[in-house]
Amino acid sequence: MPHAATRDTLLFHAPALPVIAIERLADAVPLARALVAGGLPVLEITLRTACALHAIRAIAEEVEGAVVGAGTVLSPRDLDAVTAVGAQFAVSPGATPTLYAAAAHSAIPWLPAITTASELMVGLEHGLTRFKFFPAESSGGVAALRSFTGPFPQARFCPTGGIDAARAPAYKALSNVFTVGGSWMLPKAVIDAGRWDEIGALARAAAAL
Repeated sequence: MPHAATRDTLLFHAPALPVIAIERLADAVPLARALVAGGLPVLEITLRTACALHAIRAIAEEVEGAVVGAGTVLSPRDLDAVTAVGAQFAVSPGATPTLYAAAAHSAIPWLPAITTASELMVGLEHGLTRFKFFPAESSGGVAALRSFTGPFPQARFCPTGGIDAARAPAYKALSNVFTVGGSWMLPKAVIDAGRWDEIGALARAAAAL
């Protein structure tokens, strides 16, 4: 199972996984520091913005205690790029044969996303047992994940997509969920205003899941 021990060490100790789109590079380091100080050290920086790779590098180099990973990894080229800038793990919103092949030889662990039992079985065939469940709320949510426990007892999930502070506890209570991903602790207005103390307080609440 490629990178299984490393993946579990990184992600199983994340009470919640902030999914972060960095719009301004200047926000990357103070935002990451606020989240780490609030008890959320494992961070997923999505490749949805022009400065994402620069943000990953800055956090990796400057924020003590941060475990920075990359999200929205869509291709082997993306996987290589995030590895080069210091990402410690990679997350995808789905999975493809080429990504499975690339991840088998990657220097960092990769978390593919699944929605259906068939997609999960493909991942298991590749030796993986840890997956993102995305988009969680529109794909059956808590009930869907609970239904996976019978036929797939070895699988564990990070549900992401449409989850807010009110919904997160029900996911975290499931036996096959190791962390919950989302952006509910990252209000855009608060980030835009640079109110890092408020981000820290929201992180502490999320860390208490």
